[in-house]
Amino acid sequence: MTWLSAVVFALSWWLGLYLLARNPRKPVLALAAAGLTSFAAVVALDAVRVAAGGPERSTHLLSQVEVYLVVLPGIFWFAVLLELSRPQDNPPGRAREFVAVAVVAAVAFTGAAMAGNVDGPLRAGHWVMFAAVSVSSLGAMASTTLRPVQPVPVVRFVVVATLFFALGNAILVIPLGLVPSWLALASTGFDVALLGVAVALSDAFDEGQALRADMLRSFTATAVVALVFGAQALVGLAVAGPSARTALTVLLFTSIAIAVTINVLADPLAGLLDRVTFSRSPQLRADRAALRRTESALPLRSAHPLDQVDDEAFARLTRRALGHYGDLSKLVASPLTALPIIDVRLASRGAPDQPLERANELRALLADRIAALKPRDGGDFGTSEQWRHYNSLYFPYVAGVRAYAQNATASGLDPVARQAWQWLVTEVPQRSLHNWQNAAARVIAADLRGGQVAHTG
Repeated sequence: MTWLSAVVFALSWWLGLYLLARNPRKPVLALAAAGLTSFAAVVALDAVRVAAGGPERSTHLLSQVEVYLVVLPGIFWFAVLLELSRPQDNPPGRAREFVAVAVVAAVAFTGAAMAGNVDGPLRAGHWVMFAAVSVSSLGAMASTTLRPVQPVPVVRFVVVATLFFALGNAILVIPLGLVPSWLALASTGFDVALLGVAVALSDAFDEGQALRADMLRSFTATAVVALVFGAQALVGLAVAGPSARTALTVLLFTSIAIAVTINVLADPLAGLLDRVTFSRSPQLRADRAALRRTESALPLRSAHPLDQVDDEAFARLTRRALGHYGDLSKLVASPLTALPIIDVRLASRGAPDQPLERANELRALLADRIAALKPRDGGDFGTSEQWRHYNSLYFPYVAGVRAYAQNATASGLDPVARQAWQWLVTEVPQRSLHNWQNAAARVIAADLRGGQVAHTG
């Protein structure tokens, strides 16, 4: 039944890469992607081990490697749950979470060392692995439900996925030998789907984006390429002799992995190819990248983006739009492009009602609202309290001051921006700037919300 392991592998590999492609800089997406792809690696390795014929045919080394790999999905899922339980606008500062994950990982790998391999009979090391991963995940799930910073659908998915995950770990790390290993691994496929969907829902909610159309398109394309490439290896497995089964099993999973990777990461791979091919045309590369990002953002636009959006959610959407001020492709998917004032501004300059025009108009609207925060004392820069809202938004987003970026310098900045850069670096902690940006975003959100009510009324 190698085909069932191949299906679970393709599903988990696709979900992991899909989440990573959404935004590799978001910790929750990167961690979930690592968990899903590591689970896929376990599925593939176990299928190869079984195809090779068991311990009596020199598969002991694979079994020893697998016992360590099998705990990685649980460790990453625990880290994901910790991220989902954090307030969405909480500034960086994950020291306690890092320590908790490190402790769980140390205990789990100690159990793996005690167990030695994934083969039975049941040993104490297997119990240690199971307890380290499952107990910690259930505890993090309880924290997520008791402090619901995520929308209700996400919390429900998290609860169900974690419960199934605990059961799946019992099957994965305690090989009783009562069922075939491929069945033990494939039985967690449902949990893998719930895990990926929960994280994707959380990110879509955070960004104010639609999810169904984009995820369905990616899943359909992945199913097609996985079937086309995987079916050929499966046919070979059906007719091959025992001596060729191991090689064909490796070919099956590598073919699916490569095909799915090329499909899901088509845009980043196209960007890499552009850098090689158009190395002397930076403007051409930038234009092509902008077009690809804009095309990818279109399915993420909600059909009714501002229906039943409360003030808190509206403030969050405003904060996200301000954070994407310099990225027009992300503003395309912002629900704020549906503001009635955007319609008025487009009509006043006779511009067509198109996604890019709406994104450009939203950026101009945000620039106007940021400028309105500037104190009326006639100066270009100040450090008093009344300047905080303006400084926290204008210089990082409009002027392009990256004070906290690694190896950032003030080169290329105008004199005023250079002065702001020096002030931020020497006198303003990153946490303070983050809090000022949130407060300023709420001020702008209240202004935009009032304008929305006025235009709809």
